[in-house]
Amino acid sequence: MTSYAIIGGGWRSEFYIRLGQLLPEKFELIGVVARNSERAAELQADFGVSIFESTGALLQFDKPDFVVIAVSWASNPALVEEFVSLGIPVLCETPPAPDLQSLRELWSTVVVSELVQVAEQYLYLPGHSARLSAVRAGAIGLATSVEVSSTHGYHAVSLMRGYLQVGFGAVVINAQSFIAPLIDPLSRDGWNQELSATPRSTTIATIDFGGGKSGVYNFVENQWHNQLRHRRIVIRGSAGEIVDNQLIALVEGPAIAESEFRRYQLGYDLNLDGFDTEHISLNGEVLYKNPFVGLRLMDEEIAIGTMMVRMADWIAGKGDAPYPLREAAQDQLISLAIDESLLTGKTVQTSPEIWSY
Repeated sequence: MTSYAIIGGGWRSEFYIRLGQLLPEKFELIGVVARNSERAAELQADFGVSIFESTGALLQFDKPDFVVIAVSWASNPALVEEFVSLGIPVLCETPPAPDLQSLRELWSTVVVSELVQVAEQYLYLPGHSARLSAVRAGAIGLATSVEVSSTHGYHAVSLMRGYLQVGFGAVVINAQSFIAPLIDPLSRDGWNQELSATPRSTTIATIDFGGGKSGVYNFVENQWHNQLRHRRIVIRGSAGEIVDNQLIALVEGPAIAESEFRRYQLGYDLNLDGFDTEHISLNGEVLYKNPFVGLRLMDEEIAIGTMMVRMADWIAGKGDAPYPLREAAQDQLISLAIDESLLTGKTVQTSPEIWSY
């Protein structure tokens, strides 16, 4: 049993509350630090969790095995440093710091402890996890480029770096923005009342990771919620490519073969095992198994739950680090460079940073 606490009462904190409660054999939630009294009352009423007004009050009550920090970008570094100074492992929400100077200062303060992981969950989503397994197994040869059009900033960069297996070298970025009308039917709260087209920006950036490896970043405002835009992932390699759930590759024969990532979904038609993802396969081989079958989780919850379990196993010395701070810092470095190129209209080149060595 691993105990944990959550710092922050925002909407992201609810994921960690629910998942902990769904896995009582694995986790014990000590409580949530929420300074806003109205929000604290909501969390207590909705989930029955213990609420603390400050980190000091939490630690006077009990010391958790780790903390999840889900606060604003600006508030995150100081809280990470506080818990690291107490020897408590941290799983912090993305990004770990809002700007380059803050990233450097945070790294310099906490690097020796090696207690900080970052909740960058995208590579743990079932679809991405299955594609990553195929890429690392050599299904398309050497992966050389990735296009991401689904999520923003550091999340997209994490996907690119994960698929390409690139490290911490210099990166060259060129970014542009384009404005065009788009209907925006949905937000996090549901359907919008206004359904007329309004100007929305699309950011497109090319990212040269060096060594012949590159990325294309394509993000539309509110693309997380806007179902009028497909989510798209393209992974190109020396012997083929993956486009979303389709794969084309050179195989023995020689021949060009096409195949598909197939999700086996419970609950359709006469399948009475509950509505759930069971696995994802390619050419008859299971590449991904849902570790939480029976809990009926959406993909985002599966990914965050995987991150939490890996965090607990890492603390116990039973597994690898789920997503070290140096990886998330590099993601944010490149994301900030995209913003800089967009703002200045110039090419931006990053240099190896202090977490690169």
